[in-house]
Amino acid sequence: MKIILGGAMGRLCREIAAEAVTHGDEIVYGMDIAYTGQAMDFPMASSYDQIDCEADVLVDCSRPDGLSDLLSFIKAKKMPAVICTTGFTDAELNQISEAAKELPILRSGNMSLGINVLEHLVAQAAKALGDGYDVEIIERHHRMKVDSPSGTALMLYEAVKKGTDAEKTPVHGRYGRNEKRTNQEVGIHAVRGGTVTGEHEVAFYGMGEEIILTHRAENRSLFARGAVRAAAFLKDKEPGLYNMSHVVAEILG
Repeated sequence: MKIILGGAMGRLCREIAAEAVTHGDEIVYGMDIAYTGQAMDFPMASSYDQIDCEADVLVDCSRPDGLSDLLSFIKAKKMPAVICTTGFTDAELNQISEAAKELPILRSGNMSLGINVLEHLVAQAAKALGDGYDVEIIERHHRMKVDSPSGTALMLYEAVKKGTDAEKTPVHGRYGRNEKRTNQEVGIHAVRGGTVTGEHEVAFYGMGEEIILTHRAENRSLFARGAVRAAAFLKDKEPGLYNMSHVVAEILG
């Protein structure tokens, strides 16, 4: 499988490149706006318009502000794309959805298989426990992460909504609030510090009991494995918008 990497100089893309090579795949080109001639293991460019080669799939781990250039490139090349980037606005998510009418695109807030199992468990817990339990989501990441809350935290919030028929409203922190918590709230809290790879906790607080579902990422290699698996899943698919749940479903048969 031939892969182009967007945001190729970032830590996750370096992990993806290493993981791809172990599977016999080839990184045919990398793109990063920070590239100024640094030594890399594959050809590099600082913009997509400098890349003139074919590939089976593009894997992007860059920043949301590069979305327009990314979509223009894959449309011109008619190339599938795995989008690992998070922090998109609703308008940007709509752009991705529109592009997926022409091309196969897989977008996920988290490429980990474990997180996608957690997403399923959260929906099941929300359905079983109902409004008698208050839900709080806490995510922790390294000090260099730029978007907040994390894309994974938002995935887990959507899982809570999916699991219950009741209306749910996200509440980001509680500073300055002078009113009691309502059953419709889902608290979402972000912690940034040090070198934390990633930790997500979904807590269901009931009367006299607590249920805490937690996922801790010990290193970035699990995200890289998920991204390479997603790329292999996507390269022969029909146009449409996919996510890691589709990859998991295919694995399970």
